[in-house]
Amino acid sequence: MNFFKYIHAVGTGEKGNRNLTFEESKAMMEEILKQNVHNEQIAAFLLGWRLKPETTEEFRGVVEASDLFIKKRAVANSIELGYPFDGKANNPFIFPLVAKVLENSELNLVVVGDDLAPAKAGITLKEVATNIELNKNLHYFDRADFFKEMHDLTPLRMRLGLRTGLNTIEKLTKVANSDYAITGVFHKPFVKKYIEAFANRYKRLALIQGNEGTPELFSKGRLWIADGNDVEEIIVDPEHYGINYTKSWERITLEESLEQVNNPSNEFLKLARLNAAVYLFVAQKAATINEAYEKLNG
Repeated sequence: MNFFKYIHAVGTGEKGNRNLTFEESKAMMEEILKQNVHNEQIAAFLLGWRLKPETTEEFRGVVEASDLFIKKRAVANSIELGYPFDGKANNPFIFPLVAKVLENSELNLVVVGDDLAPAKAGITLKEVATNIELNKNLHYFDRADFFKEMHDLTPLRMRLGLRTGLNTIEKLTKVANSDYAITGVFHKPFVKKYIEAFANRYKRLALIQGNEGTPELFSKGRLWIADGNDVEEIIVDPEHYGINYTKSWERITLEESLEQVNNPSNEFLKLARLNAAVYLFVAQKAATINEAYEKLNG
């Protein structure tokens, strides 16, 4: 296969660039995942693709190609939490505490981890998940085990050192065939892209302005719920629930992150309950976030 045609499509400048079709995007990603092309060509494409920039049709093709390689294991009654692979730099992960809050709710949490990807250089979900005891309702999947082809691209991506389109599409793998999913977004324009690329893969998809791009709410933010073609926007404010957690703006160590999970403050525990309530609402276990939060505090 002549991979140069894909580089040419995204790397010839504003006048010469063109969008790839769904079929081209799928074929391109298959070649990358099989590593049938040189690393220099992969890097050149990823940079050009980011600058072009990517379209949702291209994202769909890349996601469908990825499905061909992912080894799935179903987890019933689950919600997939889509985390970025560049980690959290300033604040602890809260998902282990959320799982404890939900242990009697019949809702399973699915998380995916891997080695560090560009570009934040934070503490990875994998580092946390493999250094604590996980609740039985928290299902951790290591990407090296179920999607080795994407895992194997990590060294190349780290040498490149920049975010690419892979950062966007890799957070939601559907490895557990979950009916529900939630992931974090920084910027509102990406809400539309995620919905167009992923909403048809889940019964209900949610996007949230979470802490450091994660699906973890630490401060006032927007939650978008995609139910078919309908999108509902909700403002979620921890202060409304009497939560006064103060986010950190300083870099945190793995040891500090684990300490806050193992010995959480009262405010951090309340924040875990609010996140649990959000996930129950997304997974249609409660009619509203308020209802879910009241049940968890009952």
